[in-house]
Amino acid sequence: MALQGFDPRWQDLPDYILGVTEDIWENRNIHRLRDWYADDIVVRSPASVVRGNKSVIAATMATLAEWPDRELPGEDVIWCGSDAAGDLYSSHRLMCTATHSRPGAHGASTGKTLRYRILADCACRDDKIYDEWLIRDQGVIALQLGQTPEERARHQIASEGGPENCVQPFTPNNDVTGHYQGTGNGHELGERYGDIITRIMDAELSIIARCYDRAAQLEYPSGVQDMGHKGADRFYMGLCAAVPSASFTIDHAIGMAEDGRPYRASLRWSLTGKHEGWGMFGEPSGANLHIMGIGHAEFCPRGLHREYTLIDEVAIWKQIALHKG
Repeated sequence: MALQGFDPRWQDLPDYILGVTEDIWENRNIHRLRDWYADDIVVRSPASVVRGNKSVIAATMATLAEWPDRELPGEDVIWCGSDAAGDLYSSHRLMCTATHSRPGAHGASTGKTLRYRILADCACRDDKIYDEWLIRDQGVIALQLGQTPEERARHQIASEGGPENCVQPFTPNNDVTGHYQGTGNGHELGERYGDIITRIMDAELSIIARCYDRAAQLEYPSGVQDMGHKGADRFYMGLCAAVPSASFTIDHAIGMAEDGRPYRASLRWSLTGKHEGWGMFGEPSGANLHIMGIGHAEFCPRGLHREYTLIDEVAIWKQIALHKG
């Protein structure tokens, strides 16, 4: 059954999200962003806040000019909502490949072919995406181009005109109130995943051994692939130790239990506070940090069996560098 209010070609929301992504980026129908993205869309990534589909079109063309063979195969779409009620919400996981063929925002062409994950949350209505939250694994992009995330952040600041003129990372201070005000679908799987991550962020890291499968497959920022209790502890301990007094919020949670599919959940969350501890971001700087995260989880009878979580380490290092001046 086609989506109500959408082009009849789309059979369901995953079909729409996957199809629109391929059509824009790989089939070069960039002009269709005027149709599929609302005129006043707000796109938030840890690196910036972009408003309006004209800005999105410009950014898309700049990316494809630098990475002309970019492909974005979709790994999964976790979603909720009702087209009859007027709001649909997707959390889309992609694995991107692209060759750095031409000069651009990442400097002179290196000829290197990169592989990195993206997580994107989109609110949709009447064949349009009208709010978006997007995280690219900028850390692994930097590493594959021969820079650390910290070096990449400092290069960005310099190339964008210095601390006073550079693009400011996304924080609550420069956020824009969008049209979507939902917080998820209240499904028990979303609530379960949210409870686990909330407890971890509240320093109850012992919950990992109780709630993660011992053989859990873990995919974290900077292309890190890890497994099991120790792998999850390594990532979350490093993050929590860096901002030990930060406030944590679950901004959106979805759970899905579909026939023939693993039980799945997605979370979009925020961690806001001072960089006052040794952890993932080195020596404490005192910088006020805002960290947006998106995670996908799959559950089995032994607990959380797969997790894909992203934060943008380059955007976080940029906040630290701007604080230091």
